[in-house]
Amino acid sequence: MMKKLYIVLPTCAFIFLLFFFSCTKQKDEGITISFLDAEDKSGAWAEVIQRFEKNNPGIHVNLIEGPASTNTRQSQYAAALLAGDSTYDLIYLDVIWVAKFAEAGWLVPLNDRFPPAMRDKYLPGDIQASTYDGQIWRVPIRTDGGMLYYRKDLLENADVRPPETFDQLVSEAERLQAPPDLWGFVFMGKQYEGLTCAFLEVLRGYGGGVIGSNNECLLDSPESIAAFSWMHDSVFKNKIVPQAVRTYEENETLAAFLSGKSVFMRNWPYAWKVCQEQNSAVRGKVGIMPMVHAPGESSSATLGGWGFGVSTFSQHKEEAWKFASYVGGPEAQKIFALKHGGAPSLKSLCKDPDLLTLNPHYPELYEVLLYAEPRPVNPHYPEISDVIQRHVSAVLTDTEAPEDAAHAATEEINVILKRNSEKGDSSRG
Repeated sequence: MMKKLYIVLPTCAFIFLLFFFSCTKQKDEGITISFLDAEDKSGAWAEVIQRFEKNNPGIHVNLIEGPASTNTRQSQYAAALLAGDSTYDLIYLDVIWVAKFAEAGWLVPLNDRFPPAMRDKYLPGDIQASTYDGQIWRVPIRTDGGMLYYRKDLLENADVRPPETFDQLVSEAERLQAPPDLWGFVFMGKQYEGLTCAFLEVLRGYGGGVIGSNNECLLDSPESIAAFSWMHDSVFKNKIVPQAVRTYEENETLAAFLSGKSVFMRNWPYAWKVCQEQNSAVRGKVGIMPMVHAPGESSSATLGGWGFGVSTFSQHKEEAWKFASYVGGPEAQKIFALKHGGAPSLKSLCKDPDLLTLNPHYPELYEVLLYAEPRPVNPHYPEISDVIQRHVSAVLTDTEAPEDAAHAATEEINVILKRNSEKGDSSRG
């Protein structure tokens, strides 16, 4: 009897110790939440995560570094979410993904966690772009808005004031340029999302829009034709834009301006920090301002930006929300602005002394971002943008007249809107 007891007790003790150490190890390891973004080249994510983990022991944050391509990362998120996979607790959302991801049921609505009093601290365009179907789905973290960069030194030497209208931009570009060494204006002219962003700023600058309140496309209008025509004439009539602009994305556009080969440039806020680097040919020679507009109209920046949504399939939603709300706060947003060069979405940071030291043009930047407008917040926006890209590209290659582009784009977008409206009615019926 004593012998049997001698054998059983160590066995029980062993199991107890195994269980104890297992629980202790699990407790020490805590909970890990994950999200996907591009490579953290600036080190901003590393610092933000380190600060959060220090103040939140037991919660670990895993940045899964993915490809630089936004479209590819969107596909990676979508593949996991379609499968109901819990790999990503947080979705780092581009503004144009919000409606699509929310419509698919992949995001947790944040109305209770993110009340109006909190939302009022953010730029209005960022909140508008994070809202779909009466719910808010995303905490804004970094904002973007297209703006006009210009060679301050060239304008001052010629005693020229920065332009306010489309005609003034053309006139000043013609006067100051000396192609092929110095062009008047560069922008993102390749057939991709950046082209849609640039076109929308011209379109809204003429008083136009894409989708009306009756869910019909508005592009078959005088304002839209004027926008298509201005972009066409910039290349072929006024010749202030190099034909190579049709291959330009953000990097190529910025490279042309950085090397001193353009007077004006349309780009995002991040470009300012790059313009001030030691190897920049335009360091100390750059001004920024809102995009130009037609007489009687106002400037309109296309809103860009990133923020966190919480995945429906996350097993750690509260911890995910805790990190999302921290990253949406002033400490983390300031780190991103200082290290990465992007603009914060919190209104208060636009007056932060450290950020003003980094970029003395923050007051002008704030005015641009305050009135930035989102792209159509529609779950089928990618299809709509594809139509716009194709027809603007056709105008820039002189294979389609502006009037024809406006008419054809309207017909195609109306088909998309009608088809998906009927699907929605059918699913609700």
